[in-house]
Amino acid sequence: MSQPRKPHVLFLFSDTGGGHRSAAEAIIEALNLEFGDAITTEMVDFFKAYAPLPFNRMPDWYPYMVKAPQLWGVSFKISNGRPQARALTTTMWPYVARASRQLVNSHPADLVVTVHPLANSMILKALGKRRPPFITVVTDLVTTHALWYDQRADYILVPTERARRKALQYKMPPEKVRVVGLPIAERCTQLLGDKTELREKLGWPKDKFIVLVVGGGEGMGPLGETAKAIAASGLDLGLVVVAGRNTKLKAELESRHWPIPAFIYGFTRDLPDFMRAADALVTKAGPSTIAEAFTAHLPLILYARLPGQEDGNVTYVKESGAGVWAPEPKQVVATLRRWIAHPEEREHYVAACRRAARPEASRKIARIIGAKLGMIEEKKDLLVID
Repeated sequence: MSQPRKPHVLFLFSDTGGGHRSAAEAIIEALNLEFGDAITTEMVDFFKAYAPLPFNRMPDWYPYMVKAPQLWGVSFKISNGRPQARALTTTMWPYVARASRQLVNSHPADLVVTVHPLANSMILKALGKRRPPFITVVTDLVTTHALWYDQRADYILVPTERARRKALQYKMPPEKVRVVGLPIAERCTQLLGDKTELREKLGWPKDKFIVLVVGGGEGMGPLGETAKAIAASGLDLGLVVVAGRNTKLKAELESRHWPIPAFIYGFTRDLPDFMRAADALVTKAGPSTIAEAFTAHLPLILYARLPGQEDGNVTYVKESGAGVWAPEPKQVVATLRRWIAHPEEREHYVAACRRAARPEASRKIARIIGAKLGMIEEKKDLLVID
């Protein structure tokens, strides 16, 4: 007797920034934890695998494009809006129609999840009217582009109430838009544990204030300059720098003589442990990093943001009380000096991180997918606005 076919979920992402891939992986991990092997999944980088030239080079070009942040911000702003988004997708459709149809025909699925704004309207149009359920998971925290929002989607799952309000401004049906948080890996949601034990495992000083400096997966922003200013501050602390895939910066920092205990890393998947072991996080305003820091109850010092989609992240972190905006190295140092001298001030930021955390986001998204596939009953608590 043949076994019944398992429902199959297709995830569309692109490596234009690390957050899209990590969000898809986190949801897939949550599906495995919730449903075991009862659901099958696959991830497709729609740019790299199917887009025509020159769009298929976008994942390779992204690290260089964001090195011109002002130009990036201008392009974001002039293309953001319902009329602009509609004009953009209408203009692009003749050029990408064949590739979009090839993608959906080559990857039949019982449900499609997109975690990238450029995959929404094109794929929905390619799927046609007789299509599987379609769920958009928005991976920008606050300043969300109009391309995220297409009324044809079954659900649009957003990370914050501000993103929900933006969706409603773009005339999305309210019953389709749900605030669930930003999906992060299960290892980021584990109990914090003992800092001393974590630091012993990592080989870090146990008795110093530890500052973790991160520039995203690509090591972006004034990472090196900021790390050097912290080391030269005269503060009694330990420094951990994650240079990501920026191998040139990693080599430069490793070759330096540091006046304080300093630990230099490249791209690592140990960032959850790093966050749980640190006392402060100095970083650019990337959404995944912010969400993970909230869950680790780690106060943030934001030193850079990508104009456009990360503008609102800075305001969000400041207004939540979970961190500060310090775009100059001297401002970073001044904040660290206050937190070391007045630990009770830092504790206020720790408490705010705890309040802002949404550790259940990936599991909640997985259960919404399961309900849409008929794997579980669609309970009201899955779809309430938090």
